[in-house]
Parts: sequence; structure tokens; C-alpha cells
Amino acid sequence: MQQEVPLYSSFINGESFFSETEHIFKDINPATSEVIGYVKRASTDTVKYALESADKAFEIWSKRSYSERSLVLFKASQIMKNRRDELAKLITIEQGKTLSESRKEVDVSIKMMEFFAGEAGRLIGEFDEADRSDLVTYYTREPLGIVLVLTPWNYPLSIPVWKIAPALMAGNTVVFKPASYTPITGLKLVEILHQAGLPRGVVNCVIGSGVEAGELLIKDERVKAITFTGSTEVGLRIASIAFPRLTRIQLEMGGKNACIVLDDANLNMFMEGFLSATFGVAGQKCTATSRLIVTKNVKDKVMNRVIELVKKIRLGNGLREDVDVGPVVSESQMESILKYIELGKNQGAKLIIGGSRLKGEEYDKGFFIQPTIFDEVTSEMYIAQEEIFGPVLSVITVETFDQALDVLNNSKYRLSTSIFTNDLSKAFRFIREAKVGVTLINMHTNYNEPHMPFGGIKMSGFGLKEQGRKALEFFTEVKSVYIRP
Repeated sequence: MQQEVPLYSSFINGESFFSETEHIFKDINPATSEVIGYVKRASTDTVKYALESADKAFEIWSKRSYSERSLVLFKASQIMKNRRDELAKLITIEQGKTLSESRKEVDVSIKMMEFFAGEAGRLIGEFDEADRSDLVTYYTREPLGIVLVLTPWNYPLSIPVWKIAPALMAGNTVVFKPASYTPITGLKLVEILHQAGLPRGVVNCVIGSGVEAGELLIKDERVKAITFTGSTEVGLRIASIAFPRLTRIQLEMGGKNACIVLDDANLNMFMEGFLSATFGVAGQKCTATSRLIVTKNVKDKVMNRVIELVKKIRLGNGLREDVDVGPVVSESQMESILKYIELGKNQGAKLIIGGSRLKGEEYDKGFFIQPTIFDEVTSEMYIAQEEIFGPVLSVITVETFDQALDVLNNSKYRLSTSIFTNDLSKAFRFIREAKVGVTLINMHTNYNEPHMPFGGIKMSGFGLKEQGRKALEFFTEVKSVYIRP
């Protein structure tokens, strides 16, 4: 007997909510094209109700003590631990990544929740000596109000967590709009927060398109801050709407991350994380390595190892434990990636391996693209400049370290970069001269830890950084106090 496909809707003021006028869309498993859920798309009235609920709840939540807020996050992290396998399976079914990758995402989400719960005591201000002996001076941090959280589909659990958790710890309320490709995972997160004791209206999940629901939320004057992760195009659109109202914004956008391999690199160390950094999540992550800049003398050794590994990559439904790489998230995403592959061919790049949609009984109903490598790529080519967001690697050969730095910095995207070398002087020069937000030495571009600030510059990011203790700065306002007894 076929299982009935469930219906989902926005979650507002502590319960599922929708109006009769809302349209329904299908949530699709990208590995099989099966419908995993029917989802109600939020109407204008639903969006307004979410904002009203968050506005009313702010008076309650902002007055809660830090320890009360912290307790909710700790309880939520424990629920996530208990539901780890369930959440991982949902992420795989909805987004397409492998179970191994989904489990890692759940684990990262738990660590993030625990980290920000533990930051409660760090929200205090500081006392300073006044210039006058009859004054006491200090500053304190206060919540902003309603924070709008806009998240992408590639990490449907962890990215919402590392935005929502610090927003809540700071005393704000949240209107959260997850990506339309992965709404069920977003709803599960909000469900868990309420199971942990979050009061009604503190976090409200609106399911809808960015063009409709997103724009309504961005334009509302009750929204005091917007934290967004997604494409540069959408980020710039958000900025154009928010700037005239002086709404605080935090934008994490595109990446065209490069990995540099020099003559003296430890190639065993380089290969350790290569698959995950380049083709993990089918290349659909902002920190993925999409450019490999390698010096001429070591080029053949590097390419021989890379190609040997890529030939062994197992593609398939992420629910299978023996699979290394799953499908891309949707048919439109697959078509976009294939267009970039054709552009690479047309501009003269040499296709070394992959480059096509996978066909066959296991693949025909899903959106599978072979891991693809282009050689003889130049910095001017589209595939070296544009964010493809798929399993495509562009290899650029250079003569010297200086040339490698020039190629690295010849990009409008400046998120993450790495270098493999045993030369300490070059490593430190790389740290100084790589114009990016995150640099890694003898590690790959996709690594980060909860306590460290994260974010890019130029067209990769704008505003205060995410993650780490610095994250709380974005979600609070500083008030200076002078007291004359």
C-alpha cells in the first residue's frame, strides 16, 4: 500500500498555519523525482501574521534571562541528538546529499546550538573608568527586535541553526524563510525549538518564494535585521531594498574558491580532503573548491592522483551507504550546471573527465551529473570566474607562487582559499596577500569551526561575520551608559 504524501504549511505562533487561498507546490526527492511532501505557499496574510506574532513575542522573549534562553538551546541540541538519524535521512531525501554528509550536517548543527547556548554569559557589557571621578560608565548590549532569517537549500539545517541560535540568545524574535527546495527540514528545526520550550511566536517559519514572501518580509519596517545566505544576485537585491531604511544586513553570498598547490606540497595531505572539498554535496556549497591552481612542475603528479580518485567516485541515491556523491538539488540546477560545462568547452578549456548527465535505470529519474574536471583553463574563462555551484573543477597551471597569487585574486568572489606548501614564509605571505575572508594552510577550502568567525568579502559577503563570538555583535545594539551618583 502506497504511503500517503503529507501536507505541510508555514509554522506561526507555535502551530501550523495556512489560509485557504494558498497555492500548493511539490517537494521533490532529487534522486528519484518522487514527491515527498505537498507544501502550502504562504499568502500575504500569512506573512503579515508571522510578523505580528514575532512583534508581540519580542516583549516576552527579550525580557527572558540569558540562562532561560540558553536552556532552550541546550534542550534543542539534545533533541537533535536523539533524532540524529531521522534528521539525516530527511536531509538526504529532501536535498540529495549522502547520508554521511547529512549526519555531519546534523552534528555541526548540534555543536552550533551548544556553542551559542554556552555564549550566554558573554552578552554582558563592560564597565570602564570614567574621565571624571563622579561618574560611572559602562555599556550594555540589547536585542534588535525582529530578525529575518533567509537560508539556502544546500545546508537546510546547519545554516538556519547558526543564524537562529545567536539571534535567539541575543533576545531577538525570528521570522525564518527556508529555501523552497528544502522547506520540510526547516520546519523540523522550528518544531524542535518549540519542543525544547521556545515560547509561541518567538520563531515563525514562513514557506514561500523569495520573489513573493521574501520581498514582503524584506520591505516590512518591523524587521530590524536581515541575515541571508544565497546567491550574490539575490544578496544585492536585498541590499538595494534594505539600505534606504537602514536595516542592518548580513549577506553571505557566492564563492569561487581556489586551492593552490606548490612544488613542495605534501600530496598525501592534499588528497585527504580533496573529494569532500571539490565534489562533496555535488559541489553545491559556497566553500567548495572550484579552482585548482597548481604549479607546472608538480602538475602531472597532482592530476594523476586527482583523476585516479575521480574515476572511483560512486554516484547514486544518497540513502545508499556506499555512495560518495548524490544528485544536484533540482532539474533547473542540473540544467544550469550543464550550460556552464558547454561554455567551458566552447571557450577552449580541455574536458578531462565527466561533463555529462548520468543515464541509466538508477539515474534517469534523478538529477545526477558526473564529477567534471577541465584542464587548460585561463582566468578569463566563464568557468574560472562564475560560481557554477556544481561538481565542476577548473584547473589552472602557473609557473610561480607569485603568478598563483595573481590568479587567486583575479575574482569578484572572495570567500575561502587554501594553499598546500611546506614553505613557512610562503604560507604567511599567502595569509597576508590572499584577499579573502577565510584562509587555510595545508587544509581544504570547506573547513570551519563553530568558534571562528565566518564570511567573505567583496561579492562573497557583506556586514558583520557569522559564527563564533563575533556573531552576537550582529544581533545586538550597544548602549552606552553614564551615571552620576
